Amino acid sequence: MFYYLVKLTLSASLIVAVSEIAKRSSFVGALIASLPLTSLLALIWMYLEKTETQAIADLSRSIFWLVLPSLAFFLLFPALLSKGLHFWASLGISVSATIVLYGALVWVLRLFHVTL
Repeated sequence: MFYYLVKLTLSASLIVAVSEIAKRSSFVGALIASLPLTSLLALIWMYLEKTETQAIADLSRSIFWLVLPSLAFFLLFPALLSKGLHFWASLGISVSATIVLYGALVWVLRLFHVTL
């Protein structure tokens, strides 16, 4: 139980830290947020929990592929906000587009026999 509390506290603290730092400097906040910290924490937690290295490698490989369509979110969301679209509408459209792109990528990868 203590281990899960440590995992939860460390992981949540990271998110809070990024949002607080971003209030002071969008560049530094973006720099920290752009690091694959969530992925690194997941990989570290898996390793510490004695997960097979193949499963860790598979997760890392899947993360690589899924980062590609997620980049569209970071292009579309600020563009919609800059056009004057409301925050929630911009967020919803951007998330929806990203989900569609995830599906498209998975479909294309299957054509090339790449499994996630």
